[in-house]
Amino acid sequence: MTTIVKFEEIEAWKKSRVLTSLIYNFTKSDVFQKDFCLTTQIRKSAISISSNIAEGFARKTDNEFINFLSIAHGSAAELQS
Repeated sequence: MTTIVKFEEIEAWKKSRVLTSLIYNFTKSDVFQKDFCLTTQIRKSAISISSNIAEGFARKTDNEFINFLSIAHGSAAELQS
């Protein structure tokens, strides 16, 4: 098993960055431009996923990493909603 040294190596973090890019492109459409608050909320929840993965990894303990992964999962559910 390979040891992860940087959060940028975590597959879920990589995928969340792709997702954030897709969300930003999607929310540039005319439909979303009419609702600034919705656009902002959707973008924030997308960004929160990768941010929480990175922050949890930086905490250097398994328990805290697991906690932040749970928060990232919650942000993904918020985005899905």
